[in-house]
Amino acid sequence: MPDWLPADPVVFWWLAAFSVVMLLGGVVMVPWIVVRIPADYFAHRRREAVVLTRRHPVVRALLLVTKNLVGAVLIVAGVLMLVLPGQGVLTILVGLTLVNFPGKFRVERWIITRPAVLRSVNWLRQRAGRRPLEV
Repeated sequence: MPDWLPADPVVFWWLAAFSVVMLLGGVVMVPWIVVRIPADYFAHRRREAVVLTRRHPVVRALLLVTKNLVGAVLIVAGVLMLVLPGQGVLTILVGLTLVNFPGKFRVERWIITRPAVLRSVNWLRQRAGRRPLEV
């Protein structure tokens, strides 16, 4: 058995099950998310600020902490899936979209403007009857 595999079979099977769930979740969630992006989301150089100020400050803080924590967990899981079965790169990208960091919109815009990515995303949107993304 390779050294990087966990010695405990229970841990191995939990990691394998998590990888399968992430694979299936990615197959379902990515198209669902892609078709819900507004067509002009990437058409601007800067992203509009999301208005969370209408929520109670405690609720707003809990939502932000939860979103960033889930994103961080997905990034770590994605890194693990680079050597385990599963969609490592896809999981890392989903995690990156959830965490907040300076320049995040620029990174997202750079990724979506790659011709192969934009073509794939617009193909999914066309199948769902949505307008293509404007960049």
